[in-house]
Amino acid sequence: MDRWITAGVDGSPESSAAAAWAAREAVRRGYGLRLLHAWSPLPDVAAAAPDAAVQADWARRVADEAGAVVASGHPRLPVSVESPSGAAVPALLGAAADAELLVLGSRGHGALVGFLVGSVGQQVIAESARPVVLVRADDRAEPEAAGREIVVGQEGAPEDSRAVLEFAFATASARGATLKVVRAWTLPPLYAYSPASLKLLDEAGGMEPYERKALGEALEPLRARYPDVPVVEHVEIGSAGQVLLASGAGAQLVVVGRRARRSAVGSRIGSVAHAVMHHAPCPVAVVPPASAGDLSRR
Repeated sequence: MDRWITAGVDGSPESSAAAAWAAREAVRRGYGLRLLHAWSPLPDVAAAAPDAAVQADWARRVADEAGAVVASGHPRLPVSVESPSGAAVPALLGAAADAELLVLGSRGHGALVGFLVGSVGQQVIAESARPVVLVRADDRAEPEAAGREIVVGQEGAPEDSRAVLEFAFATASARGATLKVVRAWTLPPLYAYSPASLKLLDEAGGMEPYERKALGEALEPLRARYPDVPVVEHVEIGSAGQVLLASGAGAQLVVVGRRARRSAVGSRIGSVAHAVMHHAPCPVAVVPPASAGDLSRR
């Protein structure tokens, strides 16, 4: 097996849901599943902490138990378990680099837990070379089986959203799902208009027709590549985060692109991805700008 989906596990209900989600996706795509429990030795305070061998055994047991649960539900799925010692961020980023995507558990609406604790989660999502999927503890397979829509956000020029659209189309194709592509727009300030932009708007017939045309151009090559995927185009005026959340209220998966940037306090992701991953009720895939090429191969 040379293609894997990796799920981070830590014994929490959130990570169990992430492992289950990753197993279903691996079966659909014909990939293997790697379960990773990264752990750091407990500090030896007054000799109260168990020795390193005992801690390593605990960590291995967490990974093995998660693997046993997955294997019971998917006996033909290749499953590998790993429990490396070390900091979570490098371990997760390394695992993501060697996988098609990384799947992690997240808590309800608000802060992410498990592997995603404060800056750890920000770093993993912002720096991962592959898509990161966040799964809540209450996630179930029923929305996937019921064929609910996959919702993806599109913005900018076609090249700006190539990776996120490729991921979304490949996932919809693997699941036999309808793909709803959302493009939100707002009125720019008057000073932002130039003669060239006014000419384009005039030729398109106004702002909304212009946005619909831009969305159609971004989708054209993907429609040709994935003719089996039904596509619903949705253009709406409003905040991108709010429009995407409203569109994804009943979805089985929301897919959003990532715009990572560095700051004095570490890596940060864009506001739209931040809003969606904290408030969407379903799993969320955060896709870096140029990561979907391998995953879209079938």
